[in-house]
Amino acid sequence: MKEEPTGLMFQNSVFVWIALATGAILLIPLIAMQFTSEVNWDETDFFIMGSLLFGMASLFVLAARTVSPRHRPFIGGMCVALFLYIWAELAVGVFTNLGG
Repeated sequence: MKEEPTGLMFQNSVFVWIALATGAILLIPLIAMQFTSEVNWDETDFFIMGSLLFGMASLFVLAARTVSPRHRPFIGGMCVALFLYIWAELAVGVFTNLGG
């Protein structure tokens, strides 16, 4: 019989931690909006960034569960690269006209 892997990544409670971390990260622009007019986010911005953060972290966890531990840094790097690409496209449209 195959032994089940242990650790936080293999428990479904990891998604609760991802949601809490996403909320904590989204507090940064929310608090910044109280002190400066330089940060001007609306509900759509918070929803999109929250979806992007939660989605990429969840994608990493699901992908990392299926590969060997020595391939996880590569999977993580690819998720970070994809996150940064989508973020840049939505913010200013670096390669296309999606943003700004």
